[in-house]
Amino acid sequence: MDSTNENSSNSIANGGAADGLPNDGTGVIQLDPWLEPFKDSLKERYSKVQKWMNVINETEGGLEKFSRGTEKFGFNVDKSNNITYREWAPNATQAFLIGDFNGWDRDSYPMKKDSFGVFELTIPAKDGKPAIEHNSKIKISMITPSGERIDRIPAWIKYVTQDLAVSPMYDARFWNPPESERYVFKHPRPKKPESARVYEAHVGISSPELRVSTYKEFTKNMLPRIKHLGYNIIQLMAIMEHAYYASFGYQINSFFAASSRYGTPDELKELIDTAHGMGITVLLDVVHSHASKNVLDGLNEFDGSDACYFHAGPKGRHELWDSRLFNYESHEVLRFLLSNLRFWMDEYHFDGFRFDGVTSMLYTHHGIGTGFSGGYHEYFGPSVDDGGIIYLMLANEMLHSLYPEMITIAEDVSGMPALCVALSLGGVGFDYRLAMAIPDMWIKLLKEKKDDEWDISNIAHTLTNRRHGEKTIAYCESHDQALVGDKSIMMHLCDAQMYTNMSTLTEFTPVIERGMALHKMIRLLTHALGGEGYLNFQGNEFGHPEWLDFPRAGNDNSFWYARRQTNLTEDPLLRYRFLNEFDAGMNNAEAKYGWLHSEQAYISLKNESDKVIVFERAGLVFAFNFHHSQSFPDYRIGIEQAGTYRVILNTDLKDYGGFERIDSGTRFFTTDLPWNGRKNFTQVYLPTRTAVVLALESTL
Repeated sequence: MDSTNENSSNSIANGGAADGLPNDGTGVIQLDPWLEPFKDSLKERYSKVQKWMNVINETEGGLEKFSRGTEKFGFNVDKSNNITYREWAPNATQAFLIGDFNGWDRDSYPMKKDSFGVFELTIPAKDGKPAIEHNSKIKISMITPSGERIDRIPAWIKYVTQDLAVSPMYDARFWNPPESERYVFKHPRPKKPESARVYEAHVGISSPELRVSTYKEFTKNMLPRIKHLGYNIIQLMAIMEHAYYASFGYQINSFFAASSRYGTPDELKELIDTAHGMGITVLLDVVHSHASKNVLDGLNEFDGSDACYFHAGPKGRHELWDSRLFNYESHEVLRFLLSNLRFWMDEYHFDGFRFDGVTSMLYTHHGIGTGFSGGYHEYFGPSVDDGGIIYLMLANEMLHSLYPEMITIAEDVSGMPALCVALSLGGVGFDYRLAMAIPDMWIKLLKEKKDDEWDISNIAHTLTNRRHGEKTIAYCESHDQALVGDKSIMMHLCDAQMYTNMSTLTEFTPVIERGMALHKMIRLLTHALGGEGYLNFQGNEFGHPEWLDFPRAGNDNSFWYARRQTNLTEDPLLRYRFLNEFDAGMNNAEAKYGWLHSEQAYISLKNESDKVIVFERAGLVFAFNFHHSQSFPDYRIGIEQAGTYRVILNTDLKDYGGFERIDSGTRFFTTDLPWNGRKNFTQVYLPTRTAVVLALESTL
């Protein structure tokens, strides 16, 4: 949800505490001396985490047991089919379970309250079967200190449904299918990919049809497409059940429920398992930064108080998102959120998480009206929310200790140091951060600069300006840039001609020619130079021609823009297929040579007048000519390693919608003379608006 700037550089190393490094949270200083003035803040933060871990160890038997909250809370069915239901509602004086199973009698199933504010009820089996039928409706009914009677959806409920023809409110369902109907996982989780090539996807919009698409359709239609494109990670959005479809999944009301809009829990399990069978890792877009303010079918005022799961008063409300903010300093809130992560890993076999809205969790100002300059003072002091940071440290520590192959990604715009450094060194513990400044740069260039005004040095700087050693996922555009009111990169490049000239039967106009060329070059440059991972939002790989807008009152509840027109790539007469195939070629080249998990690129040339960038990474040589009209025959480029080189990727191939001006069979021999700071040079043909990647012939 965040989208502004990202700053700061300097070298940081990820991983566990090394020999000789202190274990008081200041180990990161020896890796980044700029943190020295904030030594006391780092120590204090680390000591608070250790204090919480000690409390959890003493009271709960450790993080592992503490995070198995679903075994205690919510509904649990034992081997004899007795049902035990527990709910934390400290403000309530009485509680009752009601539902279809007892004719919604408000008083026949009272619950007992313990000294910690937890209500409990056990319902014996009837004739050996559960007394509550699978998929039947249920609620908890409570009485507050004022005598008011309130009905709520259980906080730990695992399935809720919405019948918009009746009401926008959700119904809680007792999800307990017979053993014979439960999905059985067939495939092991894939190992953590060395290179992260992430496909950001939303199940509901994944069909060209004007409706909400399903888990089953995604499994059948999208998974083979994603595999073909060469992505090895899928980041699934809007899975946690959310109050409003148009919120893009960011107003969560039932944190343990997979959205029923797209199908059943078992169909989501089948999707994930099928992806695993293809060797694809699946991440959940998890929203622990805030929650829906819905009362009747959310967590807000759950027990009748303002401060059950959330901070009371203004501190518990996000003024821009119109939502509630968790109290991360509450023992039971920590149990709820940590158990939530554990549940998605264990029940659905997700492989990790992209944490949404991390900036909001890190700061008391939530990033509202705040520009981050990159000065380290911004990352410490009273504006930092210790509760939020400590929760994220605990979450990462728990996840990585229980699931060594799992992945966590932080969506943080502030550039906080040590976000992707292990807890043992004083870091927050994420694996990757999103490079949120990169898409801003590309959109700004396309909106404000003519082609001959592009600043090659600034582009290269923005793509490489990251905290080295803290792994970064680069992207040209994500779902943020696809939303209504903005334009995708392809729409910025081609605009109205997208509707008239993307057919091969029409003229290949200068606008379309430029648009397709730059679309490929921007992607390749970002992929190869921008980070240790790469992300693409569903449909943008082939230049999807529309923005994204969900059905809502403002558009007469239309699905016209709430879909991805993948059919455009299947028409041999449309040019979208060229962009689609280039994306596959780019990802598959990375899969072979592994530039994303190699050392950062060495840039040997940034020529402003020629608009040429040349760099080396993973033994490959990348050469880009962004000049709008000038082609360069026999262009001399520096190369460190001597040998014979061949083209392995070429944006100008006819299969990619180009002109085939570069002969893929050409062999490039190096000359033993220094050039641009490299030991050797060779000469290549660089047509206007093309990029080529060279590899040693011996690696082909």
